[in-house]
Amino acid sequence: MEKPSQPASLPLTRASIVVAHEAIKPVIHRTPIFSSSTLSASLPNKNTLYFKAENLQKGGAFKFRGASFSLSQLTQEELAKGVCTHSSGNHAGALALAARERGVKCYVVMPDNSATPKVDAVRAYGAEITFCAANAPARAATLAEVQARTGATFVPPYDAAHTILGQGTALLELLAQAPEPLAAVVAPVGGGGLLAGTALAAEGTGVRVFGAEPAGADDCARGLGEGRRREDVKAETIADGLRTPVGVLNFPIIQEKVERVIVVSDEEIVDAMRLIWERLKLVVEPSGATAFAAVRSKAFQELGVAGPVGVIISGGNIDLSQPLPWSR
Repeated sequence: MEKPSQPASLPLTRASIVVAHEAIKPVIHRTPIFSSSTLSASLPNKNTLYFKAENLQKGGAFKFRGASFSLSQLTQEELAKGVCTHSSGNHAGALALAARERGVKCYVVMPDNSATPKVDAVRAYGAEITFCAANAPARAATLAEVQARTGATFVPPYDAAHTILGQGTALLELLAQAPEPLAAVVAPVGGGGLLAGTALAAEGTGVRVFGAEPAGADDCARGLGEGRRREDVKAETIADGLRTPVGVLNFPIIQEKVERVIVVSDEEIVDAMRLIWERLKLVVEPSGATAFAAVRSKAFQELGVAGPVGVIISGGNIDLSQPLPWSR
C-alpha cells in the first residue's frame, strides 16, 4: 500500500536518532517509565521490567515522535501547502496534532470503519478528513486525489526514514531513564516503524531487541522465517494498531537487527492489558499491551534473558464507550 519515501539526508543509524531526538525534544513529552515488583516477580526469570509509557505521549501514542520529526524536516514551502496521510488510528491523530502545533494544514484519509474516538480526535486536532472504503487500494487512490487537490506532502505512517528515526527516540529516553542497564527491550510491530527505530537506537548498546506481534497479524514473524517480506496480510486481531503489514524500509532493518519477533494470541494480549491496568494503573490499548504479553510468554522466557527488560507501551487510545475486552 505504501511506497517508501525518498531517502532522508540522515542515514538510518543510532547517531541519526540522537539528532532526531534533539530536533523534537521541545515538542514531545519525555514520557515516564514505570516498574512493578509484583509483575517482575511473576516472571519465571524474575526480570525487572521497565515500562516506557508512550500511552502518555501527546496524542496518546508513540506516533507523535515520528510525525513531529517528519514535519521538522520539511521546507517552509512544503509546510505552507500542508501535509497529508492515510491512517485509521494513532498516526492520523499524531500528524494532525503535530501539524496543528506548527500551524500547518493537515489532510487525513481514514477508512469509513475507523473507530469513532480516533475520528473525533483527528477532527478535534483540526485536520480535514476524507473517508474511503476500508481497503488498501481505496486508501491509496483517495490519498492521491487529496494530494492532487492540495499539493500537500505525504507523511507515511511507518514506511519512511524520518518516521523510523523519530520513533527510535523512545528507546533513547528509556535507556537514559532506567536506573540500571537493560539486557533487552521488547517493542510491538505492525508497520514496523517503532521496532525498526528501536533496533537502530539499540545499536552499540549491548541491548538485545525483540519484537512482539499478534498471531492474527503475524506477517513480520512469518516473513523473518521465510527470509522475505510478506504482503498477503489478512489481519484479524484485537490489536488494531498492529494490523498493518511491515514496511518495505522497515523489514530489512528488523531482519538484520532484531533477534526475534515473538507471536502472542489475543487472549495473551488481553491478559497483559488487564494486568497493566490493574497493577500499573495505566490505560493502555491492546496494541500497547502486546510487548508485555510477549515478555510474559513461554517463548520469551525460554530465551533465558538475564537482567532488566524494557517494555515499550506503544499507546493508550481505546474506545471507552465499548466494553473492555475482558468484560466481553
